[in-house]
Amino acid sequence: MQRVLALVGPLPFIALAVFAAGLSLGVAVWLFDGVFAPLLTPVSSAWRYPLGGIALACCYFTYGLSLLLVAPLLNLLLGGRLQPYRGSAVSLTALRWYVHCTLTLVVRYSFLEFVTPSPFAQLYYRLMGMRIGRNVTINSTAIADPSLIELADGVTIGGSASVMAHYAQGGYLVIAPVRIAAGATIGLRAIVMGGVEIGEKAKLLAGSFVLPNTRIPAGETWAGIPAQRVELERGGPANGAG
Repeated sequence: MQRVLALVGPLPFIALAVFAAGLSLGVAVWLFDGVFAPLLTPVSSAWRYPLGGIALACCYFTYGLSLLLVAPLLNLLLGGRLQPYRGSAVSLTALRWYVHCTLTLVVRYSFLEFVTPSPFAQLYYRLMGMRIGRNVTINSTAIADPSLIELADGVTIGGSASVMAHYAQGGYLVIAPVRIAAGATIGLRAIVMGGVEIGEKAKLLAGSFVLPNTRIPAGETWAGIPAQRVELERGGPANGAG
């Protein structure tokens, strides 16, 4: 039975990913058939291929920008906005998390890299439920569970940093909010887990790993695996948030 569930279990979420991508691709197909195809028909073959390639590239970006809107809409309609949770990973409550993850991952792996960091990426995260303040920089696509992540004014998320509002513990799935206060900096390739709170103007140095439910006080600098408070001398290493 477990093998059957392992095989069948992912199918609804694969179908959801196909549906979200398909709706967005439909917009791209409409653009190609309605706009580019008539323009390319009279063009000689020598020019048709390069111009056709440019047209397809435009359609791909149309797909991606459409997906930034389609995925959050489906997430809202299917109840994918998350609440804190601790329990079995196979339950009706956990189902919302799988929906949210599916619609986050299909965007992340098919398009989001092209618009990160940019207002387009932040619009997508806001529509997925993330609370984002002013002058925030998100230079990473490794953001999981955006509906339970809060970034206050002036937060910087460095390149390839991971922020996720979930973890596994004792055989349970735990979904817990992540809150990063104003002016805090998350360094390059750092990892922040569920339940973490980071205070104002705190710094997490590059490559660090913050254990679940950790509290980093305002103004402190943390580093390491697992991350701990460190004292930096004047002129010490940069925080590596690029």
